[in-house]
Amino acid sequence: MKNKIDYVNMLKKVSPYNIKKGILYFRHYGAKGFWVKLSERFQKDEIDYQEWYLKHCASEKELERQRKEKFEKTPLVSILVPVYNTPEKFLRDMIGSVQEQTYANWELCIANANPANQEVAALLREKCAGDPRIKVTDVPENEGIAQNTNAALKIAEGEYIGFLDHDDLLAPDALYEVVKAVNEKDGVDMLYTDEDKISSDAAEYFSPHFKPDFNLDLLRANNYFCHFVVAAKDLILQVGAFRGEFNGAQDYDLVLRCAEKARNIVHIPRILYHWRVHKASTADNPLSKMYAYDAGKRAIEEHLERCGEKGEVSHTKDLGFYRVKYSLKDEPFVSILIPNKDQADTLAACINSIKQKTEYPNYEIIVIENNSEEEATFSYYKEIAGENVKVVYWDGEFNYSAINNFGVRHASGEYLLFLNNDIEVIHGDWLGEMLANCQRKEVGIVGAKLYYPDDTVQHAGIVVGIGGIAGNMFVGLKRGYTGYMHKAVIQQDLSAVTAACMMIKREVFQQVEGFEEKLKVAFNDVDLCLKVRKAGYLVVYDPYVELYHYESKSRGAEDTKEKIRRFQSEIEFMRCRWIDILKNGDPMYNVNLSLKRWDYSLKGN
Repeated sequence: MKNKIDYVNMLKKVSPYNIKKGILYFRHYGAKGFWVKLSERFQKDEIDYQEWYLKHCASEKELERQRKEKFEKTPLVSILVPVYNTPEKFLRDMIGSVQEQTYANWELCIANANPANQEVAALLREKCAGDPRIKVTDVPENEGIAQNTNAALKIAEGEYIGFLDHDDLLAPDALYEVVKAVNEKDGVDMLYTDEDKISSDAAEYFSPHFKPDFNLDLLRANNYFCHFVVAAKDLILQVGAFRGEFNGAQDYDLVLRCAEKARNIVHIPRILYHWRVHKASTADNPLSKMYAYDAGKRAIEEHLERCGEKGEVSHTKDLGFYRVKYSLKDEPFVSILIPNKDQADTLAACINSIKQKTEYPNYEIIVIENNSEEEATFSYYKEIAGENVKVVYWDGEFNYSAINNFGVRHASGEYLLFLNNDIEVIHGDWLGEMLANCQRKEVGIVGAKLYYPDDTVQHAGIVVGIGGIAGNMFVGLKRGYTGYMHKAVIQQDLSAVTAACMMIKREVFQQVEGFEEKLKVAFNDVDLCLKVRKAGYLVVYDPYVELYHYESKSRGAEDTKEKIRRFQSEIEFMRCRWIDILKNGDPMYNVNLSLKRWDYSLKGN
């Protein structure tokens, strides 16, 4: 009976627009891929977003307080809107959402790309007459959205420039939050906010996009900045404003160029922009503008070239999301370090998968023996010892951090790859893929996507704060499913990844003084990652590196008083050392998302 009710509720969500989109998705993804997308889309949410938004948006009392607030810095913010045959209701709503801003020092600069449309022209004349902050310039020849937006930029006088589509809406506190951030932080010259979608009649809010702070690898995979972006006018002019050859992805191209030069990029974790969904909008039909996705691909390619990076950019099945496959600069020596206690068969499966499948040639395997007792284990050590495999002996008690630090002292590699003994390689290019990322100058650590033997996710990156201290994301997600905003399958920067499969530059490992030996079992990988990020390097989650993980076969359960005491002491250590991130939230996550679940669910409060 319950399944029938769920099915009926699912059908209630199906609108004619969604049926049309479903047909297009079926053609693009095929039957199997379509079913995966459908299943993900209709998974039941525990928290209704519409109710959540209405509860968390600024109240009338708060909006009134904002109107009275006096800032030290009160920059003029110019909002640019290219208009082309916009339906009257949408245009009135858009202008009204700007006029309702609680921060008053703004101007709305509209470029009308079809002055011959009398209905639009009359409405714009009416609005200009009623509010001197609204300015219109006519563009007799519709040259494209980039050129039209540049026309609006020419009449803008603001210190900061914001971008708004002609049929979308700003939340009334959008500019207030922007100017508040400018006052609170130094050198802010680029800002972006969270966003959602709104129905054609503006009655329903849905599909929220809760974003991380600035995330270079995510930006190279998708224009997650999207809406609402505000940038210093000087910065926009410095990089050359919009470029017509990127029409369709002109905002992506501009964001990439601005991000390369920006001093301080600020993310405001509030829903401040509503992207209207209707028949003509890309929001409703993402398959409708292939030229736009091709322009996005070219924008990333040029961005990589400007940054001195060599890599191949390709579309993913989820259009608007891209893969950058970085090129190996050379073939440095890699040391693969595997701690082990007994479990000879498990270790053999791990090493055999490395030797049989790994395409990258220049590596060694170091097994770090820790108090094994079974004769079969030592027999296997004799069997594998050879040219690129060696066994070193750690005689102390089990201490994952100390064991790996000891192993590093015996390693010759310029790059270190920490690997659990219960890992099995799936694809031959795994090591080269990790190395290509780790060779990038800004990258310190690279992590992988790990599966349980049943092809569900065991690790797709780590978020600090999940479950108290830190937790793996997308645990149990079926292989082939992409998760919230496709985050399970696109490359991005995170605060931490698991050391079950983790590559790090040797010089970075030494710079941060390796693993913290006070963390004998838990959180040592998280601590290492946070130290590396604190030192100014990126921690990259690379989902194109896929391996099986038979999780913690060697270690055993946390089921004795001594182990529980040790675990509690490690929790307390992490709380003391990393109180700021635990208190303020993981910058690669979002404070509006749950710390009790690992699927990017809304936080209920």
